[in-house]
Amino acid sequence: MQDSPAGSGLTMESALRVSAELDNLADIRRFVEITAMALGASQDATDDLVQAVDELAANIIQHGYRGSPGFIEIEMKPEQDALVICLRDQAQLFDPTLVPPPDLALPLEKRALGGLGIHIARQCADSMTYRITAEGGNELTLRKKMNQGGNT
Repeated sequence: MQDSPAGSGLTMESALRVSAELDNLADIRRFVEITAMALGASQDATDDLVQAVDELAANIIQHGYRGSPGFIEIEMKPEQDALVICLRDQAQLFDPTLVPPPDLALPLEKRALGGLGIHIARQCADSMTYRITAEGGNELTLRKKMNQGGNT
């Protein structure tokens, strides 16, 4: 983990880069939790961000890299009254913002197995945007108000 303070602690930017392996999800969750709290996020907002990033990182590892070697880079920074988290990878290009919401009205036995990670991440963040990086990789950006809680 690298911290790059720029002025006061509230303008700190932190980044983590890990290999794209399921064993690293605990480190990712810990990084998001510690950084969000250090930047002044409420416990509810922190919990939402940990959940969202965990779901998205797991998807990158399992569906993006599909067992191939790679990395995930997570950058967190405050921006006004919100936290901004960018997840970057070089896996197969995929825009999760284009995935339609699941039909939660269907009975469980008629739903496809899995497929709720993106939905959960959307519910935990205030906004989610996607772009292809200059290097040709994926960048997914989440924004969450620091004092906001509970699945907005």
